[in-house]
Amino acid sequence: EQLLEPLAAALVETRDAILTCETCGNIDTQSPCAHCRDSQRDRSLICVVEEVGDLWALERAGVLNGLYHVLGGTLSPLDGVGPEDLSIATLIERARDPHVKEVLLALNATVEGQSTAHYLMDQLAGANVTVSRLAHGVPIGGELDYLDEGTLAAAVKSRKAM
Repeated sequence: EQLLEPLAAALVETRDAILTCETCGNIDTQSPCAHCRDSQRDRSLICVVEEVGDLWALERAGVLNGLYHVLGGTLSPLDGVGPEDLSIATLIERARDPHVKEVLLALNATVEGQSTAHYLMDQLAGANVTVSRLAHGVPIGGELDYLDEGTLAAAVKSRKAM
């Protein structure tokens, strides 16, 4: 019991210190978050992710130096999740900033993720930005005979010249 009380107090303190970034939706102890405040980041690129964990995965990989936007989920009419339930309006507003040149849709390759990506592409049509998506297909180290038909179809469709 003596060990659990300080741990519980530390967890409560941590919970109370965490804020949601008013700009991108990340979590941090400050708002705007460290990513949004970082002047070294490429402000011409906004990477859209479903959840905060997706942002952290991209950061761990070290492959992106742009800004982020956390939607808070995906569109799912069957679950009652519509555009007003996600941070789509703030994304559109951010994309209209003249400094923003590209919006990268880094959404999961699920039915909901794909549907949300198509919806966002339509919504961003008037924002004067390039809308791009993550590539889909054969993973590094993947063997063709073990891949499902959907992955193979996406890989063939997304092929590019070498």
